[in-house]
Amino acid sequence: MSRYLLVVPPLTGHVAPLRAVAGELVGRGHDVAWCGPEPTTSELTRAGRVYVAGDSLEFAVERRPEGLRGFAALKFLWEQYLVPLADAMVPGVDKAVAAFRPDVVIADQQAFAGALVASRRGLPWVTSASTSTELGDPLAAMPKIAAWVDKLQEDLRTRHKVACGDLRFSPDLVLAFTTVSLTGPIAEARAVRFVGPALAPAPPVGFSWDRLDGRPLVVATLGTANAALGRRFLSECVDALAGMPEVQGLVVDPTGELLSETVLTARRIPQADVVRKAAAVICHGGHNTVSETLASGLPLVIAPIRDDQSMLAQQVEAAGAGLRLRFDRVKAPDIRSTVTEVLTEPAYAAAAARVRASFAAAGGVVAAADHLESLPH
Repeated sequence: MSRYLLVVPPLTGHVAPLRAVAGELVGRGHDVAWCGPEPTTSELTRAGRVYVAGDSLEFAVERRPEGLRGFAALKFLWEQYLVPLADAMVPGVDKAVAAFRPDVVIADQQAFAGALVASRRGLPWVTSASTSTELGDPLAAMPKIAAWVDKLQEDLRTRHKVACGDLRFSPDLVLAFTTVSLTGPIAEARAVRFVGPALAPAPPVGFSWDRLDGRPLVVATLGTANAALGRRFLSECVDALAGMPEVQGLVVDPTGELLSETVLTARRIPQADVVRKAAAVICHGGHNTVSETLASGLPLVIAPIRDDQSMLAQQVEAAGAGLRLRFDRVKAPDIRSTVTEVLTEPAYAAAAARVRASFAAAGGVVAAADHLESLPH
């Protein structure tokens, strides 16, 4: 039996794959504990021992200013989120390591505190790359910005008296919850193991399945963290799908403000279950939604908002499994024509099926647990 400490930020998409891996590890007889900002970490993990590392309310996604794009979004992410989050979490992670005495620390790629504390204490640590954003070195063509990120990391390591390298990449093991069929080739120098999505069971959500009438279902969702920001886009989706009598539209509207006589709306849905019955998905490019959709072999229409979503949209387009729209400017006719294309052109479904096959071959949570068990410690 080994002891694994999972260090996570208060972000749903980053906790979800590790929750599935944690379940596999526990099933194999290992001892697992979580560490992250509260109360969100307990809410997202829904099981097991949780050590407090910071206040999640201070780092709630909803507090991020709307409208940040490009370098402004990247600057905010690093200066106002990732680095302050690491500083806030380090004391709690240090206490958790002292109390739990893990054999291995598994640190989410945006929870630098796990890497900092593990390195300082001489513990092996593993990077959990819940999204493929960093794997392809997106700043390689922007050396000044890359140098700025390196300096932020250097200052962070200096403050916490750590001499390790890039906090985003363990030198021993990086678990990537995707496959090369989606990301494209990456540099082989890093210890990356592609395991495909680790899709944990979602909490039960009521849904009236009898509302589905048998037409091809098109689902539009922007996740749970974009309610106010996404109202205009979702309204355009309602209008677009209302003009497509050949399909049945379902728009997930957390605000409950959108109403339609011809398009289904819901505040929440059992997303994975609904997606399996769909023909296509419109989304913002969140990694979990993209993974769930491609794991069902369905084409995507992606309107990225921020962070890694633009790169994921680019990867989906490059793989041939979907098309990209402009979130800020797209109108109903553009959405309608794009959905029609991915539904009627067989190449998109064929590409999505290829990605689905790569996901299945990668092994998912079983492969992730195998890699963790083989790590020397």
